[in-house]
Amino acid sequence: MIQVKGLTKIFKKVEAVKNVSFTVEKGTVFGLLGENGAGKTTTLRILATMLKPTSGTASIDGTDLLVDPEEVRSKIGILFGGETGLYDRLTARENIKYFGLLNGMSKEEVSRRINELSDILDMQEYIDRRAGKFSKGMKQKVSIARSIVHNPEIMLFDEPTSGLDVTAVRMVHDFIKRLKDQGKTIIFSSHSMNEVEKLCDVVGVIHKGKIIEVSTVKNLREKYNNMELEDIFVELVGDKNV
Repeated sequence: MIQVKGLTKIFKKVEAVKNVSFTVEKGTVFGLLGENGAGKTTTLRILATMLKPTSGTASIDGTDLLVDPEEVRSKIGILFGGETGLYDRLTARENIKYFGLLNGMSKEEVSRRINELSDILDMQEYIDRRAGKFSKGMKQKVSIARSIVHNPEIMLFDEPTSGLDVTAVRMVHDFIKRLKDQGKTIIFSSHSMNEVEKLCDVVGVIHKGKIIEVSTVKNLREKYNNMELEDIFVELVGDKNV
């Protein structure tokens, strides 16, 4: 479970996140839906302990991120779109292995897990090639494997399909569905209504740093007379000064 409690983040005089609170139940895919600049990435970077909140906190599987950020990091996998962060001079296997060892896995565990993920993500052809010349889709597969090599129960995805072609997007979607079937807890941020509707159990709409709606897609449709999710989103964020 993830419990977000009054998160606020101020950069100089800009309040990027404003008193954000929500709960993600275990085994749920929670969609954080908002326009570019709405506060999605800042919220996820705080949950990943990459940024310290100005105020508020969050509990990740029972651990407060301010009290024990190292323990929180051991419980989560992180995947950000557009910035794979791979080491170009290392092979795909070496990139994944490095992060597995950082997460306290034994060499034997890492080796077994890499072989498993290589099969699942169809990376056998390039698992031992250097990452520098990989396509975006190939790099994203390696990033996915790296993010879950330690088999975390909680995943944070920040627009993971950003800049990918149709085939790579489908691969990421299938991967998230696989994690959901395994009972993982996932926060998935996107500005794509289609993506959120396809993948998420619950949607949190964020606008100008504030959460303005949290609901299931079904309940949102009922509340707004069965409008399309894109139309509901425009209804919620259009011409609002919040």
